[in-house]
Amino acid sequence: MPRFSANISFLFTELPFKARFQAAADAGFKGVEFLFPYEDPAEELASLAKSAGVEVVLFNIWPGDWEAGDRGLAGVPDKADEFFKRLDQALRYAEALGCSQLHAMAGLTTKGANEATLIANLKTAADKAADYGVTLLTEPINTRDMPGYLVTQTAQARRIIEDVGKPNVRLQFDLYHRHIEEGSVAEAIGEFTDITSHYQIASPPDRGEPGEGELDFQGLIARIDATGYDDWVGCEYRPRGETVDGLTWLKLFA
Repeated sequence: MPRFSANISFLFTELPFKARFQAAADAGFKGVEFLFPYEDPAEELASLAKSAGVEVVLFNIWPGDWEAGDRGLAGVPDKADEFFKRLDQALRYAEALGCSQLHAMAGLTTKGANEATLIANLKTAADKAADYGVTLLTEPINTRDMPGYLVTQTAQARRIIEDVGKPNVRLQFDLYHRHIEEGSVAEAIGEFTDITSHYQIASPPDRGEPGEGELDFQGLIARIDATGYDDWVGCEYRPRGETVDGLTWLKLFA
């Protein structure tokens, strides 16, 4: 059975970020993930995770100036120097946090992001990451939530991963994004299991808790389980109310 990790950039936002490690542990999670940890020292976050008894399983390489509209640097030609600077930063954080996966956001086509740049940068980045025992992930993101994002289709992500040709560049499969953009989530789990290193879940159409909405999460988690995957499934959803009140869905997988 896969293990559930709490994305504490989305969950427990009733609390300050540093308090969310313990809140996740208190709610029964053994793993956490988050978006961008760089406002706090890596060693301090590592201490919080250790104290709470949770594993840090994933976070993102810095995506550029989010407020200015950046959504990743890995595929943007004139941002290569910053991307590799931020990769080095993320690898240092990963080492301190004991985290073995990083999401490399590709960027927006409106900012110049293109597949050729993404593939070239990931080839170089993968070699750097391998020295740290880190896998780099690419994630298709739906165009409703993030218009103009470079990687939107799961088959597109496969092609990019195969063109990079590095064993530590793999797929981050978000079931919510797949449903919104392409549908056929259950079929895609089987089709892309060979390249998937991390799953994420949220309920369409509102990106709320699993169990209410358009997807049968019991069936989908069973489908993931049937592939032999026994690693982390990230809970990257927006609670419809208080986070703890919305965790009743977890009882379905106890």
